[in-house]
Amino acid sequence: MTRAGFAAVIGAPNAGKSTLVNRLVGSKVTIVTPKAQTTRFPVRGVAIAGEAQVVLVDTPGIFRPRRRLDRAMVRAAWTGAREADAIVHLVDAEAELAAAGSSAKAADRRAAEDVRTVTQGLKDAGRGAILALNKIDRVRREDLLALTDRLFASEAYAEVFMISALDGSGVADLKARLGQLMPEEPWLYPADQAADLPTRLLAAEITREKIYLRVHEELPYAASVETTAFEDHKDGGVRIEQTVYVERDGQRAILIGKGGRTLKWIGEAARKELGEILERPVHLFLTVKVKQNWADERATYRDLGLEFDV
Repeated sequence: MTRAGFAAVIGAPNAGKSTLVNRLVGSKVTIVTPKAQTTRFPVRGVAIAGEAQVVLVDTPGIFRPRRRLDRAMVRAAWTGAREADAIVHLVDAEAELAAAGSSAKAADRRAAEDVRTVTQGLKDAGRGAILALNKIDRVRREDLLALTDRLFASEAYAEVFMISALDGSGVADLKARLGQLMPEEPWLYPADQAADLPTRLLAAEITREKIYLRVHEELPYAASVETTAFEDHKDGGVRIEQTVYVERDGQRAILIGKGGRTLKWIGEAARKELGEILERPVHLFLTVKVKQNWADERATYRDLGLEFDV
């Protein structure tokens, strides 16, 4: 008897959803940066739990949307939750507890507000989600138990797991439970497939990750990466051409850096990781262009699988 189905991982921005999905899958299938709202569209990673295949849907963070792209991302997250066989609401326990303190940072208060939004949405849907409290290694046990009681009292959750997506604590138990929740079905993917993401899009995401790792403070949400060419070479290598779009000339200058050093670092880091993922030599060429309204173009949403008219 085999099981197969979908489990959506939802939560506020920066709760650790992508880190958890990668940990559950056992390999990197979605990008991770310190920047909130890094994930822009649902990414599917395939985890094996005994005889069950769990297709994990790493969704964009759920927050109060301000732009069209924000609205499309939040819509994609809730759509992924509605269509899934199981829902995991990942909560950053450290940030949630910090938000209740007298010296709470604005970011922690926003995160707590986003958690309340997700909790209310789950309660209204009546799905009985799994509450997964993340970063338990950073909080005191007594505080963690009090937080669990408070969130569970919302009646939005059927069960709770305490985990650390970063070091793996408690993740195996969560994975096993997700396997049990999957319906009795044949597997949806080959046993050795870890992700369901087109290679061209994966390549663009890896480069976007390196951009945010290098200039995430100077370039807030202004960059988009498009793979414009992906050509196999006879020697087994691949030539990848990508265009990085920014909204202003000043952002282009930041991304390129003095003497081109910043863009060179981004290109080298992306090329190295893509070579490891694709298991062959990668020749990566980056071009930076200014396109003021890239986040309002219908084609951008189509390429990411997001709804434009939201």
